[in-house]
Amino acid sequence: MGSASTLAEVYRRFAEDDGGASPLNGRVAVAVSQSSAALRALDAAPARKRRPALVLAALHDLALAGRAPALAEAYAAGDGDAAATAAVDTLTALADAVVAIVTSRQLRAEETGRATVLYPAIAYAAHRVGASAIGLIDVSCSAGLNLTVDRVGLTYGNGQTLGDVDSAVQQSAAVVGDRRLPDLGLPEVVARVGIDRDPLDVTDPDDLRWLRACVAPDQREQLARLDAEVALAASEPPVLLTGTAAAMLPDAVTRVPAHAAPVITSTWALSRLPLEGRRHFLDTLDEAAAGRPVAWVSVEGVGVAPTIPTLGDRPASGHSIIGLATFDRAGRHSEALGRCWSRGRLLSWLAED
Repeated sequence: MGSASTLAEVYRRFAEDDGGASPLNGRVAVAVSQSSAALRALDAAPARKRRPALVLAALHDLALAGRAPALAEAYAAGDGDAAATAAVDTLTALADAVVAIVTSRQLRAEETGRATVLYPAIAYAAHRVGASAIGLIDVSCSAGLNLTVDRVGLTYGNGQTLGDVDSAVQQSAAVVGDRRLPDLGLPEVVARVGIDRDPLDVTDPDDLRWLRACVAPDQREQLARLDAEVALAASEPPVLLTGTAAAMLPDAVTRVPAHAAPVITSTWALSRLPLEGRRHFLDTLDEAAAGRPVAWVSVEGVGVAPTIPTLGDRPASGHSIIGLATFDRAGRHSEALGRCWSRGRLLSWLAED
């Protein structure tokens, strides 16, 4: 992304690849690619912070904050041409603000809808370790939305329902295969702890605005889902620990009352770590289980989660393995509970009841 021409091509490709998901963002990306002034405005940002998705989120953040009213109006109207013009004007007039945002923030991926996979896996894990109460610890938690898994209503394509049918947050997933998900409820959740290098606090207006800014302005349904899940999380905010998973896990486990079993969850998080880092994470789990049973529920790409069987699947095969590892004085037991696709919107349960 060093030269203006290279950066322009990056924005053009982004529009071609992602424009279908968000026509507004696609139109804005094209406009930025065609504006030498807009491209020059990004010179002050580190090269890795000039990528389109992050810059577009920063522009959205300024619109949501009321600092770019013309852009906010264009986004609200769904007017691509007006959004393109307003975005270029905003980027050139508020270049320092855009650079400050992209330098200090990380892009947040779609974080909603993961309870469809996590709920049955956590219930199965709690049953395996004989827990009557659990403490949830989410690795790379971001805003901690996974920590509300016990308070969500879930509907599956095979007719099963799990969780809280009266919840304001309802999620659904298709199911392939004949095996039913375990008809198990979650035990009482007595602790909710999130670990992240840069966690977002859903009770902080700036953090909440950034979380919304990472969703394209014309993705209305996704924004509505996010708002519902954020409201649920904010009604019982988790404890947020800042740092790496391996460094913060011991502290997180101590925050779970002695009568409860710690259940650690990771969803598409470990692939960011090198193999040595993933093994260190596993060693930390082993150490945390020295005094009591601990369970780790993972939803990671094939071969990413150490010790979790791959079911003979090849890495980078387009789906993820739902895994469970339990740790106690007897040692470690690892198994694959199933497969999932599309971030939990489709799953196949494999574990025996």
